[in-house]
Amino acid sequence: MIKQKVLVFPAGTEIAFEIQNALKYSKFVELYGCSSISCHAEFVFERYIEGVPYPDDPGFTAALNEIIDRYGIDFIYPAHDSACLALTRKQDELHCKVVTSPLETVEICRSKPATYEFFKGEDFIARTYPEADDIDSYPVFCKPAVGQGAEGAKKVTCREELDLLLSGDEKYVICEYLPGDEYTVDCFTDRNGVLRSSIMRRRERIRAGIAVRSRVLPEDAEVRSIAEKINSKMVFSGAWFFQLKRNTSGEYRLLEISPRIPGTMGTTRNLGINYPMLTIFDMMGYDIDIINNGQDILLDRAFISRYQTSVKYDKVYLDFDDTLYLGDKVNITALAFVYQCFNKGIPVVLLTMHEKDIYESLDRFRISRDLFAEIIRIPPDHDKSDYITGENVIFIDDAFSKRKSVHDKLGIPVYDLDMIESLIDWRM
Repeated sequence: MIKQKVLVFPAGTEIAFEIQNALKYSKFVELYGCSSISCHAEFVFERYIEGVPYPDDPGFTAALNEIIDRYGIDFIYPAHDSACLALTRKQDELHCKVVTSPLETVEICRSKPATYEFFKGEDFIARTYPEADDIDSYPVFCKPAVGQGAEGAKKVTCREELDLLLSGDEKYVICEYLPGDEYTVDCFTDRNGVLRSSIMRRRERIRAGIAVRSRVLPEDAEVRSIAEKINSKMVFSGAWFFQLKRNTSGEYRLLEISPRIPGTMGTTRNLGINYPMLTIFDMMGYDIDIINNGQDILLDRAFISRYQTSVKYDKVYLDFDDTLYLGDKVNITALAFVYQCFNKGIPVVLLTMHEKDIYESLDRFRISRDLFAEIIRIPPDHDKSDYITGENVIFIDDAFSKRKSVHDKLGIPVYDLDMIESLIDWRM
């Protein structure tokens, strides 16, 4: 199969990072990222284009088509609700396939009032109040008519608070207050309209509208029934999701539906169900099958730091003791960096005062000697700086005294173990 060139836009969202994580190892995909503004995507996507106009800019379609034509893009994957709607509306003008559901589905899902009206009469729709005077008891829950996640949603405890909220420019939907747990249901519908998968997970901790702690739960017959009802009334293509919350009686109520990849779908992906990849295959006309490992799985995430530095190097000198291994364990960050150098053709010289047979010790840790351009064992009373040659070189050692000596004598960058992370290139 010829590699499919997939462009993710906008590439700086958590949704984009999940799509990238799902597709970056696939031998069937060549991945590109594209954004309108400077963002974290440049640290993640090996092939990255920046400065595309916003979707509502008159020059957006022409600029995007120029990129599509230049790189031979086959699919563009929307990575934000607004981008999903804009790209779906422009599908006939774009020179590649948008990974999306039909426009009617996307438009209904983008509006909460339209979603609730579409499913009016279903028992999983929360009670809504058209006007403030219709509310018979507080608290109520207000959420933007157009939005995503929990952004802008507010619990309102009294009429005065509601009037203040509604006095602004934002349009809100006023709903019954739902105090129970919140859930996301990751779904996949194939091109024949068959709901092939629905995995329920609890959103246990939320930051900025994104579930940063999420736990897969056993199948719930009632939730599956809701998924089938939604799927029977709407037309989806590939991955989609919906969110539920329990009301005061413990009954499920629909919060929203979205015909895209959620940012925390990695929880489901690590069960074995790669929704972004399955969606591409399905849109190409391939029959797909699904493996679900079925284990308990909990996702928890926090900020991750990635770095750009001005250092340029074409050779690395690396210590062994308490650097390439720690105690009785391999230092996997250091070893990952060694393999990164191998991939880039940068020679790594193992420079060590190891007292034992260095080759036996490497074998003990299952570290191949062939990873190193050279292995130099020097006496303990020698200075490592005397063995370092070249101009664009760096030195990594856990011992401050060794780093200080090399830095003072040679003036090259030196790194402790906690600094290796700044040398890791995450782009794929």
